[in-house]
Amino acid sequence: MILTLSLYRGILRNLIRCLGIPGRVARWINREPLKAKAELDFEGIRRVCQMACVTEAEVGDYVLVHAGLAISRIDSSAAEELLRTLRSLGQ
Repeated sequence: MILTLSLYRGILRNLIRCLGIPGRVARWINREPLKAKAELDFEGIRRVCQMACVTEAEVGDYVLVHAGLAISRIDSSAAEELLRTLRSLGQ
């Protein structure tokens, strides 16, 4: 099977909460530490994720998400490199 962009996006939609994937903070919903939530952008796919571990993240920052929980902030160069690697799987 060839991993096309469409299939890649489908995988992201279905597995985004099962893989450690970089997402960009699009907007904060709640910044209260124990209830922190933000809307993240995963290459055009938006998901609300728990942000209790990364309450210091700002809009535009990348965070690494696993199982619906942002577990750490990552710099943009590391996020872009990981996204390029994921995209290359479809070529």
